[in-house]
Amino acid sequence: MSEPSPSATPLLARLLDLLADDAPAEDLGAVTSEARAAGVPAAELAEVERAAATALRIRGALRQHRRRELQLTALFDTAGDLAAFRDLDDVLKAIVRRARMLLGTDTAYLTLPDEEAGDTYMRVTDGSVSVLFQRLRLELGEGLGGLVAQTASPYATPDYRTDERFRHTRNINAGVLDEGLVAILGVPLLLGSSRGGTGKVIGVLFAADRAARVFSPDEVALLCSLAAHAAIAIDTARALDDTRTALAELAGANAELAEANAAVRAHSAAMRRAEEAHDRLTDLVLRGGDVKDVAGSVAGLLDSPLTIHDPGGRPLAAVRPDGSGFAADSMDAGWLAGTAEESRHGARAVHRDGRWICAVLAGQELLASLVLHRPDRLDDSDRRLFERAAVVTGLLLLLRRTVAETENRIRGELISDLLGDPERDPAGLAERGRRLGIDLDRPHVLLVAEAEARERLGGAAMRYLFGGDIHGVSAEHAGTVVLLIDCDGGGTTARDAARAAAAQLGHLVQAPVTVAGTGSARGARELAAAYAEAARCLRAMRVLGREGEGACVDELGFLGVVLGNAKDVDGFVTAVLGPLLRYDERRGTHLVRTLRAYFGAGGSLIRAKDELHVHVNTVVQRLDRIQVLLGRDWNEPDRALELQLALRLHLLSGGRDH
Repeated sequence: MSEPSPSATPLLARLLDLLADDAPAEDLGAVTSEARAAGVPAAELAEVERAAATALRIRGALRQHRRRELQLTALFDTAGDLAAFRDLDDVLKAIVRRARMLLGTDTAYLTLPDEEAGDTYMRVTDGSVSVLFQRLRLELGEGLGGLVAQTASPYATPDYRTDERFRHTRNINAGVLDEGLVAILGVPLLLGSSRGGTGKVIGVLFAADRAARVFSPDEVALLCSLAAHAAIAIDTARALDDTRTALAELAGANAELAEANAAVRAHSAAMRRAEEAHDRLTDLVLRGGDVKDVAGSVAGLLDSPLTIHDPGGRPLAAVRPDGSGFAADSMDAGWLAGTAEESRHGARAVHRDGRWICAVLAGQELLASLVLHRPDRLDDSDRRLFERAAVVTGLLLLLRRTVAETENRIRGELISDLLGDPERDPAGLAERGRRLGIDLDRPHVLLVAEAEARERLGGAAMRYLFGGDIHGVSAEHAGTVVLLIDCDGGGTTARDAARAAAAQLGHLVQAPVTVAGTGSARGARELAAAYAEAARCLRAMRVLGREGEGACVDELGFLGVVLGNAKDVDGFVTAVLGPLLRYDERRGTHLVRTLRAYFGAGGSLIRAKDELHVHVNTVVQRLDRIQVLLGRDWNEPDRALELQLALRLHLLSGGRDH
């Protein structure tokens, strides 16, 4: 008697154990080799190979997530370090040293403007070996740093020496060559002007390598976040220097000494309050707080209701000063975007219509807006506190989005597999979904979206799902973006979901987005069929010129009957011919029969009256009644085609014409 074939089950369990123990990639790959050596049957061997590949992807995603967590933790540590320094030289050295550590570059440096000389000079370097580079001075607009200072925007180059975007000069090229730098990233240190509204670049922070390197968007955002902290720390250090100078000058004026000391004490107390609040918010985030916790803390400190809105105006949090939440309405996206842009450009909070608004940024990207519902003015200390809360909120949202993007990427692979071949293993797909937190057996609405700005649509879909209270997952498939949204107890309809998604995604990508929806569907096979129906609906919307809208098959009239999986023939016939059917039923007339004869005669009254065996005037009178019931456009080409299809379906279904 032959021995039974080895089973793959222990090997699959071992893969999970290795993944839980964070085993090396080689150990995960060895499981497949072990399965082959053990003679596992081909079908089970294929399952082991797929499981091993999935485990390797999950391991990579988790490692990337941990690496970003370490970076953000280091950034929070930086905020604490900068808050502890009072001397400007110590502040600048700490900024540059931490920038080099966070990005792992060969060197980092910081330039500041020389107001008297009218140029920019190298203030602090870390990792530099060239004296020529350390003494470098730049005129306004020269080099990468000059462009950053002029535009108040970050710039990066993988090879500065060959990059023609920047104005190269002999002394800059000589310094860069002597230092051996190749890849350079520069971000502005922005501070709001004391006179209303225009942002001021107070310096430029750089990270550079001596070999070619492409800086990722995450690295740019990380250095921008550090620069935001740095600008606040520099402003604080300068303010303290001003305070010491003022105190020294006032010490000799005995008549005004008491009043001056009181002003200095008040200013110092305000600065300490802002710093303590910043430390409190940073500690809250490090202890695992969320956006609502930050909102509650700031609302209590400023004694005013506070709401946080995503770029589309949807509320993310709403808290009163006592910590209680309340239902906040969505804000006008256009008004909020304009006000947030003013805040971003001025690098400070702005006061509009009885509210204070501060943009929450990651680099140049708007993540959210803090809205303080307070009609009166904020003093300088409270304004600084409010602006620091925006910086902390940005770090928190960036961390949350990083985690959400990693999870969505892994879940998106499941959606791609489901739509690509649902018949391969429906039970296995359902089990994968449960492990990833997606219950495919629950009813879901499926949306298919497309836009000319295809390269931005995937990220916009991620932010749309991440920004609100929508439970779903997105994936790019066949040139479109697919969103699978949990119906959440039946409260979400395909029509409402498609319209809302088209509006929000269009706002996020700043271009028309067309969305077709269908549902609800459950299980791998139903979801695959729902995707096919939504894809047909999307093509029909394109043909009908309905780009930039959201719709489902039910809204496409007779095209919906042709394209839909359910094919609600009776509903379509009733919707199109209902007024005539009810009129004939009540009065015993023959309007439906007359309309069929008229269309069958090609619109000829003579042929129609012969078919009906009535006088031509009778046909005219009946057509006049039909126009009253259906409207003046009943004989227009599109409407006539819909009516003829409904008449044919009514006849095929055994309907009576009276």
